[in-house]
Amino acid sequence: MLVCILLTAISYWCRKSLKKNWLIIHRLAALILCLLLLSHVGMYFYSVISYQRNVSSIEITEIDVGKTPDGTYIGECDVKYIYAKVNVTVSNGKITSINLLEHRNEKGAAAESIVNDVIENQKIDVDTISGATNSSKVIKKAIENALADCQKTT
Repeated sequence: MLVCILLTAISYWCRKSLKKNWLIIHRLAALILCLLLLSHVGMYFYSVISYQRNVSSIEITEIDVGKTPDGTYIGECDVKYIYAKVNVTVSNGKITSINLLEHRNEKGAAAESIVNDVIENQKIDVDTISGATNSSKVIKKAIENALADCQKTT
């Protein structure tokens, strides 16, 4: 895209020496620039739609923590714009702590408090944090993935 911008600018500055070819080069560079810009915008919208589809498809399945062996388990969830990685500790059939190892978010930092709700209620499917719904879903799915992975191995 930068090359097309430079080519357009150079062709404009050199229009006297290029004579009749100037207009052809200038219009061709401008056309390519417009096409590249449209494809960039199109890819952005495709990415956003894909992200929204990924978030809306998240379903939380309740895990029976009582059947989970004592230990510390790592889970993660990635929907492109939001990513969460958690460390879940289970002791005596209860979730005793959840450490948020990584949380890449849009504006969803408020969702990080959802780990306290999960520990307090001893269930994953708690209410999402208002204003940080997508981040809340991703964090809850990361917790579910940590507990589900450990139950697959036992």
